[in-house]
Amino acid sequence: MRKTVNKSLGLILTLMMLFGICGFVAASENAETITCTEAIEKLQAGNSTYINALNNSANISSEVRVDTYKNGQHPYAVVITCSDSRVPPEHIFTAGIGELFVIRTAGNVVGDFELGSIEYGAEHCGAKVIVVLGHKNCGAVAAALDGHADGKIVNIVEEIQSCLGDTSDVVMAEDLNIRNSKNRIMESKIIKHLIAEGKIVVLEAKYDIETGKVDFLN
Repeated sequence: MRKTVNKSLGLILTLMMLFGICGFVAASENAETITCTEAIEKLQAGNSTYINALNNSANISSEVRVDTYKNGQHPYAVVITCSDSRVPPEHIFTAGIGELFVIRTAGNVVGDFELGSIEYGAEHCGAKVIVVLGHKNCGAVAAALDGHADGKIVNIVEEIQSCLGDTSDVVMAEDLNIRNSKNRIMESKIIKHLIAEGKIVVLEAKYDIETGKVDFLN
């Protein structure tokens, strides 16, 4: 009886998500069997819901907390994004507990620690898509263009500067920085192997902090 109820509930939630009514599914039930394409569609549907939402309707219930505690996490996507407080990944994609494996650094740059985290989310947690999510009006990119930084921020600025070439256009610089982080991810043998097996895809995306819309760039 319980299995029948769970299957019915899963079907209802999936239909609601597809029609933009609700952006969550039971994280631990479907993430293990979801395909790469379905994972991308979930991100797109979640973002569509978020754009006009007043609240995040995703599942943050005590039931899902208990389920992910007992059965572990099975996020369907890894999101590497900026630490900017205006860029909240779980809200942007209307995601609940256990659905996204998120890594955040200023300027969404990728170094060894970030890459190790991405590999863990992809290989051990079974995510089906990796998204490098940059955003408009990125302060780290602006600092790289201006050439001014202090302390350890210099390391972030220099990483971004390494991919900008001669460009002085902020929009192009943001896009180049997103691509650079994707290229860093593609240096991973683990990620390359998962891609070759068709188990994961790596995407570039850009978030508009004013409209809430995510544009996938590839």
